[in-house]
Amino acid sequence: MAQRWGSFFYSLLDYKTEKFVIAKNKKVGVLYRLFQVGVIGYLIGWVFLWKKGYQEREEAIQSSVFTKLKGVALTNNTELGLHVWGAEDYVIPSQGDRVFFIVTNYHETSNQSMGICAESPRVPDGLCSYNTDCAEGETVAAGHGVKTGRCLNETHTCEIYGWCPVEHSHTPSKPLLGKAENFTIYIKNFIRFPKFDFSKSNVLSTANKTYLKSCSYDKDHNPYCPIFRVGDIVHWTGHDFQEMAVKASGGSIGVVIDWNCDLDKDYSKCNPEYSFTRLDASNNITNSATSGYNFRFARYFRDANGRTYRSLFKVYGIRFDILVNGEAGKFNIIPTVVNIGSGLALMGAGVFVCDVILLYMMSTSSFYRERKFEPVGRKNVRSSRDGRHGRHHRHAQDGHHRKEDKLIAEEQPLAPVSSPPAHGAERQPVATDSSMKPHSLERRQQAVGRLHRSPERKALSPVSSSRTPRSPLK
Repeated sequence: MAQRWGSFFYSLLDYKTEKFVIAKNKKVGVLYRLFQVGVIGYLIGWVFLWKKGYQEREEAIQSSVFTKLKGVALTNNTELGLHVWGAEDYVIPSQGDRVFFIVTNYHETSNQSMGICAESPRVPDGLCSYNTDCAEGETVAAGHGVKTGRCLNETHTCEIYGWCPVEHSHTPSKPLLGKAENFTIYIKNFIRFPKFDFSKSNVLSTANKTYLKSCSYDKDHNPYCPIFRVGDIVHWTGHDFQEMAVKASGGSIGVVIDWNCDLDKDYSKCNPEYSFTRLDASNNITNSATSGYNFRFARYFRDANGRTYRSLFKVYGIRFDILVNGEAGKFNIIPTVVNIGSGLALMGAGVFVCDVILLYMMSTSSFYRERKFEPVGRKNVRSSRDGRHGRHHRHAQDGHHRKEDKLIAEEQPLAPVSSPPAHGAERQPVATDSSMKPHSLERRQQAVGRLHRSPERKALSPVSSSRTPRSPLK
């Protein structure tokens, strides 16, 4: 057991390096190339072209919105009589902000003053049968005043102290300010991207001073005019103004301004895009208890005797929320390098997947594993070194043998040139002995010995000494 753990920890000191094996397997090769093409397509098409991965992005947009409404409506009812409504009457708040409210309908309870009166029968906590049901000093929950301790038999409600008479509101059957759909909204928006020090406005830069007085926003024909008609905004949300103002008793609409700017392009190419949506919409908006939008406000005044009165208004209408979103991008080398590195990492994932298939999921996996994973130890290094030494020794011996053969060939005697025999004369035999030989065997052995003794190559000129035999008769 100890030996096994020892071998395990010892194996942790092994170093693994890559070995490239060319596998002649067309299926795995096609799979790898398809994976490479997919990664390159993803990197170029999605990352760089669609998502602009070569750019540094900023989403922290700084924005300021101003609004101005214009339009006039005429009403004629029993509370106010003939009355002309201007922007200062139907726009709340009147100073212009990114959130504002337009009155489309209202109900007025005029000339209220502080006093004692009966609570409204529409308030559940104000109903009573006995005086004990109206504890003195107790406020009426969701009511209009404080209980005095009396129960009024005429109305079966508690007597209260508050602004009297109390409100008896009802939902209007038609919008009193139906002409509000022709009102116009001027939306002025300033934005800034602090990282790139880039600022711009949604108002078209033009020298024509009458442009903003005559233009009206149109997505196709006039997309850079920031003046919108109220009825058109409601229509672009998919609803009808008259239905929204009466049946739904108002609502909430979001005007979304999107700034998606490519700062590598010209300044004029950064322009806003508008979209419109109804924020309080539900599946059954006309019958929903949460639909509509209304609130109350009062206008106070005093008579000649100094007594304070007020007119209470319950108004219905449309609330507008101006929502500004934005994102800007500009070329930067850092995200470019990061995205390229991510693509190369995906290439490595393709290698890993193909290796798993090749080495573990095919019928010939054992063959490929033997070729890819080759353990190398000291014995392998020693045997490889001995093999190289043996090859070197054989090459050296072959070189010496070639040198000896060349030397022997160089020392061969030159054959004497003799004149051809005369015509008809018979060739005489020549007696030869050891003394007549030009080079003896002994001299050849001496030359070989000199070659082995001297490591340097010496050029030996061939010796040609032919002895002419003397005639014994001379």
